[in-house]
Amino acid sequence: MNATLFNPFTITHPTTIQTSLVSGASFARFDPSGKLLAAGRPDGSGVIWDLDTRATVRWCEGHVKGITAVDWSRNSRYVLTASKDWNIIIWDLASPCDPPQRHTTIRFDAPVIAASFHPRNSRIVLALLSTGEPYIVDLRSSHRGRFELGGEDDGDEKRTIMTTARFDPTGRHVFVGTSAGTIEVYNTRTKSLVARHRIVGAGVIKGLVFANGGRRLATNSSDRTIRQFTLPTYPPPPEPNTTYGSSKYQIVETELEPTHRFNDPISKVAWHAMSYSPDGEWLAGGAADPAAHKIYIWDISNDGQFASALDGGREPLLDVHWHPHGPRLASTTKDGNILIWHCPSPERWGAFAGGFEEADENVWYEEGESEFDLEDEAELALRKKLQEDEDVDIVGGIEDGTSMAPLNDVMPGDVDLEWADEEGELDREDWRMKIITVEGEEVY
Repeated sequence: MNATLFNPFTITHPTTIQTSLVSGASFARFDPSGKLLAAGRPDGSGVIWDLDTRATVRWCEGHVKGITAVDWSRNSRYVLTASKDWNIIIWDLASPCDPPQRHTTIRFDAPVIAASFHPRNSRIVLALLSTGEPYIVDLRSSHRGRFELGGEDDGDEKRTIMTTARFDPTGRHVFVGTSAGTIEVYNTRTKSLVARHRIVGAGVIKGLVFANGGRRLATNSSDRTIRQFTLPTYPPPPEPNTTYGSSKYQIVETELEPTHRFNDPISKVAWHAMSYSPDGEWLAGGAADPAAHKIYIWDISNDGQFASALDGGREPLLDVHWHPHGPRLASTTKDGNILIWHCPSPERWGAFAGGFEEADENVWYEEGESEFDLEDEAELALRKKLQEDEDVDIVGGIEDGTSMAPLNDVMPGDVDLEWADEEGELDREDWRMKIITVEGEEVY
């Protein structure tokens, strides 16, 4: 459902810098609540900021080489950091110590260039190695294992190098971009290939990003063009050990046609990163300009029209990430600063009093005849008594037409999501993070 049904204020795009955080980081990610910001540094440490106080609340120091990826669990309890030192570390922010306790360390045989949590379960991790192999690591006791995607020989003479990998927002599928300009789609539960899409003229797929609904996908490729696609509906996956390409199951092989193409027609600049707004109506692209900090924003709801170009100064941009709930962006500079962008709105005092309108200049006000008369006490007491006699529905609530099933609900028979929700009880919404103030007071 559209986010505007819940929020009467239209979500727009950021326009100006609100603050700058000196962090020495290469990239930053908002947590799902939007209150915290995790940043990865080239020295192997991670830092977590409280956006309300603009103070660091946790340092995650455990890697010996630069951090290449940071991700948050579904309820922000766990933070994942991947590094060039071949390790992925999962940190538990509910631990009382600082730095936080290591919940899990996953060791590989090569540097990890990308990693993320499953959208529904923090015990399922997707990792991409510098050698081009994507892995799904399942830490649950009943499904424990490390599974390589695309490891089977599907008839190609030369194995394609995997360059980027992401879960889709539902967690049902893993999308993998390749050096051959294709996107391979794997079922997360069965680890089987369900589709392969060709993108004409794209070259190497450098990045993938989804709108929250999961039906729209944007790609960043070596031809310096950002493309947006509308994804098809995929057939049910084959069960494990099903022969690829057999008569029982055919892999969907199609050529995806982009609905929009985004580029800079003047400077032909490449792109470092992309990020959708929470409602999917805006797309931000971080330009790989060596002499400026530029963020281009396109209006997807208006046929992909160019909306604005944000100028962050002369420090080159490395990464950009959109806030999960509003018109805010976090962009990192080559010098390690994190710029927080927002959309300032003028105060509308008329919004605090219904029936009043704001005036651009002073005007003479004519008082109504009974405008400030006191209400008769007898009539007031009678109205209150009548209101007390009215029946109140304490079960059904208010029927305003905007009710919907919780997003976390799983429809009966959805085996992929039922599988993903198994043994995921540790990352609950009721966890608390302890913060020690300057005065030594413990705050949760």
